[in-house]
Amino acid sequence: MSDSDLRLVVGLGNPGPGYAANRHNVGQMVVDELANRMRSSFKTHKANAVVAEGRIVPGGPRFVLAKPNTYMNVSGGPVNGLLKFYGIAPENLIVVHDELDIPFDTLKLKQGGGHGGHNGLRDIIAATGSADFVRVRVGIGRPPGRQQAADFVLQNFSAAEREVLPILVGEAADAVELIAGAGLTAAQLKVHTG
Repeated sequence: MSDSDLRLVVGLGNPGPGYAANRHNVGQMVVDELANRMRSSFKTHKANAVVAEGRIVPGGPRFVLAKPNTYMNVSGGPVNGLLKFYGIAPENLIVVHDELDIPFDTLKLKQGGGHGGHNGLRDIIAATGSADFVRVRVGIGRPPGRQQAADFVLQNFSAAEREVLPILVGEAADAVELIAGAGLTAAQLKVHTG
């Protein structure tokens, strides 16, 4: 099933409706937006995830969009299972996740590096044995005052943030498309300087 233009795009988050609108689930929101663009629905996969497959533009890159059915901190197993099932190399993996160290409404793109304390990334690196995947880091900002980061990420976006959120999610989805179509460097130039 190996295909050089195939990209696995994983949206990190926690499963179930209780978590769906949390800051921690912004990665899954982006993958949902990509599935809408593909006009594809998610189906259960044996790797303990739901996946949607297809192309966003005719002749463009082929995507496997995935949302692990596990909690964020144990995302690695499903991601590794999907890479193996589809025969996709880690460098063709794009992980979309929330990022505390980036202001809300800001995107940063990078390939490789450490996990920066993000437990979802830590587990993916441990399970796949590689840190060489692309990350679409969606800024959610730091918690206010003395609030613990763990509590902050499990809260829903504020009313003011929710007004901007569809634009942010759309821009992150655009970034995924650009990475797959034009490459990471071109995407970074557009996202980081735009």
